[in-house]
Order: sequence, then C-alpha cells, then structure tokens
Amino acid sequence: MNQARVSHLVSELKINVRPKARKLRNIDGPEGRIKKIQKTLTALLKYERLELYFNRGEEVRGYAERLISEAIRHGPQHKETMELADFYILEKQLVHKLFKVLVPRYQDYTTSFTKLWAIEREYPGWFHRKSVLELRGNPYPGLEQPNPYEKKLIHNILLDEARKEYRLQKYQELADNLK
Repeated sequence: MNQARVSHLVSELKINVRPKARKLRNIDGPEGRIKKIQKTLTALLKYERLELYFNRGEEVRGYAERLISEAIRHGPQHKETMELADFYILEKQLVHKLFKVLVPRYQDYTTSFTKLWAIEREYPGWFHRKSVLELRGNPYPGLEQPNPYEKKLIHNILLDEARKEYRLQKYQELADNLK
C-alpha cells in the first residue's frame, strides 16, 4: 500500500512550531488574536525587523515562515496563496513586496527565512520576555555579537598591551624598592 507523502501536500517549515497556541490574549477574543497576528506580520514584512514580546514573536514567526514558503512554492498565480497573502497582509502594497522582493531573496535558502532573538531582561522582576524577530538578509546590521574572548579583536589586543605595561611598571617599582 502506498503512503502519501505529506511534504508534497503541505510545504515543510524549517522551524519548530509548538503544537499548542501561545497566549496572545485580547479583549476581542479570537478575532482580536487574528488581528494582532495580521498587524504584526504586516509590520514584519514592512520593516523586516521588529522588537516585541517573545510569545507574539514566536507565534508570528510560524505564520511568516508559512506565508513565504507558500509564496515560493506556488507563486502569485496560485489562488489559495494569494488569498492567504491577502488575508494576513493588511497593507496590500506589501503583497507585491512578498512576491517581487522576498520570494527571489529566499528561493534558494535551505534555512529558515526568519530569525528570532531573545533579549535579556532589563531587571529581575520583568515578567514578559522580549525578542527581536527579523527577516534574514535584511538591510540592517546584524544582531550577532562576535566572540568577546577572541584574541585578535582590537579591544582585547589593547587590553593585553595595557596589562603588560602595568605589570612592567609594577615590576620596576618592586625592583626600585629592593635597591
């Protein structure tokens, strides 16, 4: 008996999606939750980098990945993909950006199209975690910090030289005191 391959029916996402929905509470109930996702997804496509709460960022990341994946897979001529883009993207000029800018950018990607960074808490009592959600390949400088312990970074070279001078000065003072 032949088993159907699900990957041919639905595009595979390159991120882990939690099976349980996140808590995106809204006064308007489920409709308000969808509106919040639509606004955030539209802003992500418009600005390509957002700072937001981690729950919302993690939830919207799945929607963004799915939307871009479907756009790459089917293109703008596919009716269901255009309906999906029309539903989730509130500013309609961004639908053109999706197909004309983002699809060519991500067509050959083997990794996820988005990156979610957790931001450190500002103070210990801060309850909500913040994050930065960005589209890969955006025009902004990267958020990745280089290894601060790498020896060839300029500040580490300067600190090593300052330590050597300090030790030499202390050694000279010690030698002068012994005379």
